[in-house]
Amino acid sequence: MGSNKNILVIGGGIVGLSTAYFLQKEGHRVTVLDKSDITSGASFVNAGYITPSHIIPLASPGMISKGIKYMFDSSSPFYIKPRLDMEFMKWSWYFKKSSTKSKVEKAMPVIMDINLLSRELFEDIKASGDLGDFHLERKGLLMMYQTDKERNHEMEVAKRAGDLGLEVSHLDANGLQKLEPNIELNALGAFHYECDRHTTPTQFMERMLGFLPKNGVAINKNEEVLDIVVNGDRVAEVKTSKGTYQPDEVVFAAGSWTSHLSKKLNIKLPLQAGKGYRINVADTTNISMPAILMEAKMAVTPMNGFTRFAGTMEFSGINNIIRKERVEAIAKGAEQFYKGLKISNEDKENAKCGLRPVTPDGLPYIGKSMEYKNLIFATGHAMMGWSLGPATGKLVSEIISGKTMSMEITSFAPERKF
Repeated sequence: MGSNKNILVIGGGIVGLSTAYFLQKEGHRVTVLDKSDITSGASFVNAGYITPSHIIPLASPGMISKGIKYMFDSSSPFYIKPRLDMEFMKWSWYFKKSSTKSKVEKAMPVIMDINLLSRELFEDIKASGDLGDFHLERKGLLMMYQTDKERNHEMEVAKRAGDLGLEVSHLDANGLQKLEPNIELNALGAFHYECDRHTTPTQFMERMLGFLPKNGVAINKNEEVLDIVVNGDRVAEVKTSKGTYQPDEVVFAAGSWTSHLSKKLNIKLPLQAGKGYRINVADTTNISMPAILMEAKMAVTPMNGFTRFAGTMEFSGINNIIRKERVEAIAKGAEQFYKGLKISNEDKENAKCGLRPVTPDGLPYIGKSMEYKNLIFATGHAMMGWSLGPATGKLVSEIISGKTMSMEITSFAPERKF
């Protein structure tokens, strides 16, 4: 393989930037394009978790009936906006087909493996000093519950995680309060996944955007792909709002927008945008542990300089509309678990959202296109995009450089059958 290729990465989120990071280490010439100014979106508003513990794909048994129950309540944690849209209906059908016990069983170890690979790569990037001393903490993640129903549900997951070799322990209300001593909790207990880590995404993204251009990667912002020209089984040209590229290899890492790009090549990629919201609280909350509040279906992360409250999965197409009732539900959920916590109206007003690319089976699309030899997909990470960014970037760089893969990626085949 000629090592020095000219590569165009479309998408400047965590996956696109991680891809550029590992490709430049291999000596390739890389250009990253993004239609935004790379200051917002899913890579900036996520909960910052690196989560080997999230072994259950979103498409798991019972999710569809939950979705239908929640469908008409726009403040519910899992909201599907009712709409007659063929693509969405097809995706929903595939999602239903993927939500079987046996498919979920098969997906678990694969999801765990790619998460562990990514956790190691986050540690490597930190150790390399490339991005300076960015925030990466090893406190684990608490799955906090207020009811026996959620405890019993999580106990099953914890048992499976333990069987797969992940470190997890159970805390009663007392033990939990000891671990989070500076704020009074309203919870029965928690499962503590010591295997997990957390970061401050905005900081990591800024550092990455600082490092890459200094190391030869061109980052072209506010540039949109208009047309893709093919020649036989290759992508020959990418035309944008600012110019034309003739790359050796093209990587589609545009998150929820990847299905739009694929359409330009007549590739139907089943992918739906799952909107998530976040509220940042700069005032001291006294929260020191990352936690998922199970009944409220939301995440809490102490980050550098603020505490982040994040959550919801809203399927309403590609848009950045902030639904106030959903922001309200996140604030309320947090206040129900942490006594005395008050999230101000100003913090709620400043809520932001991001779109996560969700595949029907909860496994990402990572790999070569079947149609075009020089096209690679890197998207579809659903709620684990942050966690899986570095692993995806590394795997893409191995595909392009013809190196031995860090892990088996057949399960991630972009044009797999559902």
